[in-house]
Amino acid sequence: MAISPYITGLRAHVGHDLLLLPGASGVVRDGQGRILLQRRADNGQWSLPAGMIDPGEQPAEAALREIFEETGVRAEIERLGGVAMHAAQYPNGDRCEYLAVWFRCRAVGGEARADGEESLEVGWFAPDELPEVGELTKLRIETTADPDGPPWFARPGELHAALGHRHGL
Repeated sequence: MAISPYITGLRAHVGHDLLLLPGASGVVRDGQGRILLQRRADNGQWSLPAGMIDPGEQPAEAALREIFEETGVRAEIERLGGVAMHAAQYPNGDRCEYLAVWFRCRAVGGEARADGEESLEVGWFAPDELPEVGELTKLRIETTADPDGPPWFARPGELHAALGHRHGL
């Protein structure tokens, strides 16, 4: 589902103005260490499976749901990868700032396939053979490379290129 009824209802009230939203994603690796990526339908770019956390849903549940819905792959969470705020503006003019939580995951089943709604292509890529991806995707991959690494977060006052600009509130 591209846009949840919850967000559609909010947008009916605020139009394209800024919304603060919770989001979750997963960096899924297979037994060979390859990373699962999808080519997004909204902008054609390669990225990680990700989406909004629904009301009442835990971030880990949302990440696993989004991975399966968008790619057909069943995953299991190994550890928390990180948490950060990042800005986004969509082609239709909607502005958002996401509180994003991402996880290091491993594939446990399913078959990689595009859903045709949110993903146009899905593929497994060796870490040194990734297609062109955005800075946020790179950050998530880098911060989950070590299976035992600590969760990443932006330190107070830290500006990271992957997180975009902060909107004035």
